[in-house]
Amino acid sequence: MTDITSTPPLYSSKTAAGAVDTGAATGTKAVVSSDFDTFLKMLTVQVQNQDPLNPVDSTDYATQLATFSAVEQQVLTNDLLREVSSTLTGNALQELSGWIGMEALVRAPALFNGTPVAIRPDYAEEADAAALIVRDANGDVIQRFTLDPSQEEVFWAGTDETGATLPVGVYRFEVESYKEEAVIGTKLAQVYSRIEEVRKNGDVLQLRLSDGSELDPGQVDGLRAPQS
Repeated sequence: MTDITSTPPLYSSKTAAGAVDTGAATGTKAVVSSDFDTFLKMLTVQVQNQDPLNPVDSTDYATQLATFSAVEQQVLTNDLLREVSSTLTGNALQELSGWIGMEALVRAPALFNGTPVAIRPDYAEEADAAALIVRDANGDVIQRFTLDPSQEEVFWAGTDETGATLPVGVYRFEVESYKEEAVIGTKLAQVYSRIEEVRKNGDVLQLRLSDGSELDPGQVDGLRAPQS
């Protein structure tokens, strides 16, 4: 049977916050300016061609000007928000590049490549016993181990009852909590997975882990240097 040992937790947290492409915003401003000139020309033509016996009320002109001005300001505000968003995303991409190669603590499956997988189980609040359930890529249960709810971190060696190493692949780890021998909760365990890539997908940043899964940086609960 595979040995599972506990060790003191070792992880650190890191926050993340790049270049701005203002071409689109500049183009939009140019269009707004052009449209405003057109609007003024149309307004002038309207004044020149109005019925002198039934002229347009001056308040109508004021309303038209105010309406167009409000639309113009909204367009410019939207451009500013896009610039701010692009700046923040670019800065975050640069900072997150430092995460590549580090181990991220995530609630997700993990790639086993012959190296023990570090797992941080969390238990139901009233649990007096627990078990670690190991599933393969097909979702089939392949192993089950007893856990002490006081264990903060365990290592799955990836070997069977004979000591032979299991195939390389993606495995899923679940923690089953018990109280007085009754199951009171099952939760996907947190594991440490190596970050292979950080990339920008539109305005969204994504991390790609060693098992091929992708997630939002906000889903990372901790970081630590690669463990030997």
